[in-house]
Amino acid sequence: MSLKKIVVIGSINTDMVVKTLKLPVPGETILGGKFLMTPGGKGANQAVAAARLGGNVSFIGKIGSDIFGKESKKILESENVNTNYLFIDKKNPSGVALITVDKNGENCIVVASGSNACLSVSDIETAKEEILSSDIILVQLEIPIETVEYIVDLCYNNDKTVILNPAPATNLSDELLRKVSIIVPNETEAELLTGVKVSDLSSAETAARYLSNKGISVVVITLGNKGALLCTSSETQYIPSPLVESIDSTGAGDVFCGALAFSISRGIELADSVRFANKAASISVTRMGAQASAPQIKEIELESSILKNELKN
Repeated sequence: MSLKKIVVIGSINTDMVVKTLKLPVPGETILGGKFLMTPGGKGANQAVAAARLGGNVSFIGKIGSDIFGKESKKILESENVNTNYLFIDKKNPSGVALITVDKNGENCIVVASGSNACLSVSDIETAKEEILSSDIILVQLEIPIETVEYIVDLCYNNDKTVILNPAPATNLSDELLRKVSIIVPNETEAELLTGVKVSDLSSAETAARYLSNKGISVVVITLGNKGALLCTSSETQYIPSPLVESIDSTGAGDVFCGALAFSISRGIELADSVRFANKAASISVTRMGAQASAPQIKEIELESSILKNELKN
């Protein structure tokens, strides 16, 4: 099967990461350890994850006319991501994220959106031809919600597959949800969208069915190191993740989404695509950084015989 085109629309940041023994509580100052400054932003992370696996990927986003933006663009291009529609905001700085990672690999993140908050409907109109020439559109919520709504409408009205990663968690309208092809929330995001506290497989299935009843064809709830739950109109399937020792979970969800979009772009069935995404994410948590942790295709043990055959062609 031919390689389908993926367009990722979303945020692009510079991540400033500090390793600590534990995450600070409100009002507490702690001494950290190693400091890293790496490329990030959910949109850019997902674009790099898909491209590094061999996907045909374009990225639509916005950067400031500063050193952070210039470096971010350079990095995307080095990963073979098309940046023809990476817009420059002359009034606002590029986005940054301040990240603390503890000894267990857990993290807390504060994002200063900067130019990401200015990716507008008119920008999407400018990039409309690029979007409509693609097969899969992957979008998140670190850009304005009105822009996300316009993207989803555009894709829905032109029979395009749109994958929504509803992160960071926020409430979304039923009108938006019913136009989404595939939704990929984590446990926290699923709870906010459904009101169901996701604490085990049973509650995850209840939340997934709630979203499915909103008209979403495919629901994939990621469950951290436990894997993911796949729910369609006809079945629900739990797909476990390989067990690994995590050192940094930053960007793992983005790697999952990028890998999922890549696998679907190869025509691989959903359950195998989720297995593939689980494997990619499990590799990413064994490394520091967001984009830096995304694996190459050769690193992934290919569990699906279909995928093995596809990648030989």
